[in-house]
Amino acid sequence: MSVIYFIFQQTMLFTIPLMIVALGGMFSERSGVVNIALEGIMIMGAFTGILFLNLTGGSMSGQLQLILAILIAMVTGGVFSLTHAYAAINMKADQTISGTALNMFAPAFAIFVARVIQGVQQVQFNNTFRIDSVPVLGKIPVLGPMLFQNAYITTYLGIIILLVSALVLYRTRFGLRLRACGEHPQAADAAGINVYRMQYAGVVISGALAGLGGLVFVVPTSTNFNADVAGYGFLAIAVLIFGQWKPWKILGASLFFGLMKAVAAAYSGIPFLASMGIPSYLYKMVPYIATMVVLMFTSKNSQAPRASGIPFDKGQR
Repeated sequence: MSVIYFIFQQTMLFTIPLMIVALGGMFSERSGVVNIALEGIMIMGAFTGILFLNLTGGSMSGQLQLILAILIAMVTGGVFSLTHAYAAINMKADQTISGTALNMFAPAFAIFVARVIQGVQQVQFNNTFRIDSVPVLGKIPVLGPMLFQNAYITTYLGIIILLVSALVLYRTRFGLRLRACGEHPQAADAAGINVYRMQYAGVVISGALAGLGGLVFVVPTSTNFNADVAGYGFLAIAVLIFGQWKPWKILGASLFFGLMKAVAAAYSGIPFLASMGIPSYLYKMVPYIATMVVLMFTSKNSQAPRASGIPFDKGQR
């Protein structure tokens, strides 16, 4: 059973950031704006969050420090995404090119600022955030070792974000208007909905969640940040497509890809896989091979929001 607990915990460490970022991409595309910049936004959110942990490491520790870093990462992601929103919505720019530009800018900016501040590009931090066992809940048979031991609050935060996202998208006026803007913005505009405002909201929410996802990815898996999130932003786009732009399907897709990443990263801790003698680089290829295979068989039947990626012009009908 210990191996099963280990695999599940490792899977959750990779699943949660994937799901958070993919849900962010969902809000943006549901509003009609494709956000290819998820990778760059993750880097910016992770950078500012980890830099905060580095600078306050001597005076703060524990969950309060992590919560403040989470807020900083979300604000950074939201603000950084405004550049993409302005280019895509106001300037009617090609959304793929705009997002790609941000993806190229983010790591260069993070490396430059880190070197200016501390002389090296790697930002170190002390990981004091792992919870050995949640009181009471950690003692529950089976569920305790899986969910409430050796855990991070980011796992529970990810679950809350999933529930809130599903509620907002399908049970609120805001969610209805957001989906209308992504399906038929001209009709939404005719009904009195401010399409531009809804698109800005979708992109900013996307940025805040992607910034959070960057920090959530780095904290449980490392003690330093080197302006890289291992292509997770692009993998989150694959999860978004595989999940058909729907919260619960995104959860399923995230679990699948999270398991693939867990196998690639922690195969040496799984006796069956470790004994097979397969070279490590083959395991590291598993998530990306799985991505290509899944998209090969599912992308043809994907149903993206109809107006996603198409600049809205208020004068057109």
